[in-house]
Amino acid sequence: MENKKVLLSVKDLEVKFRVRGRTLTAIRGVSLDFHENESVAIVGESGSGKSVFTKTFAGMLETNGYISNGSIIFNDEELADTSVVIDGVANNMIDSARKALDRYSKLEAGAEIYRQILELESEKKQRATISDEENAETSKQIDDLAFKRTELFNQRQTVDSKTEKARYKQMGVEIAELDKQIKLLEQKKAETIRNHQKAIRHDTAYLKQYEEKMRELKAAYAKAIDCEISEETKARNLVLAKEIYLSVGRFGMRKRIQSQNKLLKAMKKAMTMGVDLMDDAQRNSVFDTVVFRVRLLDETPEKLHGTCVLNLAKIQYAKDWSQIRGGKIATVFQDPMTSLNPIITIGKQITSIILKHQNCSELEARTRALELMKKVGIPNAENRFDDYPFQYSGGMRQRIVIAIALSCQPKILICDEPTTALDVTIQAQILKLIKDLQKEFNYTIVFITHDLGVVANIADRVAVMYAGQIVEMGTVEEVFYDPRHPYTWALLSSLPQLAQRNTKLYSITGTPPSLYNSIVGDAFAPRNPYCLKVDTLKEPPMFQVTDTHFAKTWLLDPRAPKVEKPEIIQNIHEKLMDAFNI
Repeated sequence: MENKKVLLSVKDLEVKFRVRGRTLTAIRGVSLDFHENESVAIVGESGSGKSVFTKTFAGMLETNGYISNGSIIFNDEELADTSVVIDGVANNMIDSARKALDRYSKLEAGAEIYRQILELESEKKQRATISDEENAETSKQIDDLAFKRTELFNQRQTVDSKTEKARYKQMGVEIAELDKQIKLLEQKKAETIRNHQKAIRHDTAYLKQYEEKMRELKAAYAKAIDCEISEETKARNLVLAKEIYLSVGRFGMRKRIQSQNKLLKAMKKAMTMGVDLMDDAQRNSVFDTVVFRVRLLDETPEKLHGTCVLNLAKIQYAKDWSQIRGGKIATVFQDPMTSLNPIITIGKQITSIILKHQNCSELEARTRALELMKKVGIPNAENRFDDYPFQYSGGMRQRIVIAIALSCQPKILICDEPTTALDVTIQAQILKLIKDLQKEFNYTIVFITHDLGVVANIADRVAVMYAGQIVEMGTVEEVFYDPRHPYTWALLSSLPQLAQRNTKLYSITGTPPSLYNSIVGDAFAPRNPYCLKVDTLKEPPMFQVTDTHFAKTWLLDPRAPKVEKPEIIQNIHEKLMDAFNI
């Protein structure tokens, strides 16, 4: 893959959900690169995070989900290329931004002293309250009890108070006891804080020392920022002002002004803290709090031209997704009936997407739609154009879903278990169709599945997910024929095609861990028959097996005992060749 361009680069991605007053971490520090015109399969049990991971690429997370950390850089030159016209309004906004940045730049000279002021204030605040560790522990206890109370209360609502009087009453007593425990914890926390505040109020020696130190720092800060900025800084600020306008120039006037003001506020904060704005990564992070950064490339008296750093994890403007979702990143879901509108004709559903994302007439959209219907194998497309979804079979409906997904020639096609609802013969046809069309449209396939047979037929590379993390990744040959993680061993051992006559089909014991709780050690440890003591204590790093093969298991540590993979998956090459017709 070293010769192919990285199309999508995911780094340290973390995704969380707010569920009934608690926080669930569905994706935990995932990093993965997707290259142009390759097929990547993401496999794992249900609940491992496969679908959530790919939903972040197209902004399709549920409303209670959010990206808490990491980046998703989309390297699309066409979408990244940005130009704005220079007119009177643009000149005024750029000049206004430059003047503001010149004023804020004086704060950079006192950044180190300012950080010392913040540290001193933080130290005093810490002495007047409980420690971060105590606060986190108490909050966790309260949250756990509150969750139990909510679950019990909801369960009590299903109990008939007349026919199950004793049970109903007992549940009421348990709820009251949980309320009492929550109240006691809150009172204990409040009492501890009061005692700390009382202690610091009576510590006159500390307060005197604090006030003296604070006066010295504030005097030094005032002197440091009373300065003139260099010509080099002024030149940097002019470029920054132009990049700010480039980044907000695509918005309407009201949104443009609001976004510029927010960016200037973010720049002021960054300069106050001493962020190195000459560093590309740090400058990007400041812009990301408001809008994509557009890096200035060149300019003329009539326009500014730049390239956009597309971090999909930081999209703030909903309309940005309309250019990406469908047009650049498309998805084929597993149930074609729920993907199609039952009261709109097939042809109308395809042409509406083409008209939305492409500059063409209705007649041109119809022509393109018919071409796509023929490409995906719909017989007699002209006569079937005005049919409704219920008039199509399951396999034909899935072909239409693929046609809709490809109607704008996306760079990435996410296939979320698209063959699950289909019978075996139709599955093979759909898989072949997806691969054949890839040669024509040159898209990257991201294939989500738990069916390793599908993986063998469609993937170039495989990423195995467990409990919101990638635990092994490599080429399809490496993962199938030389797997290194015990979870991958277990998945392969579960293949029905490997089972022998009169033997019990292998299944993975236990259940995946709760993602409400922080996981200590290896998440697979409780279910791992090859578990080492270190697996229960410390999370393993990602070990490199080859240039393309990585696995997250302590068994690859040079100090680990030698463990052979299960007998059932040793020498499985011929079995897989026969089973999956590879």
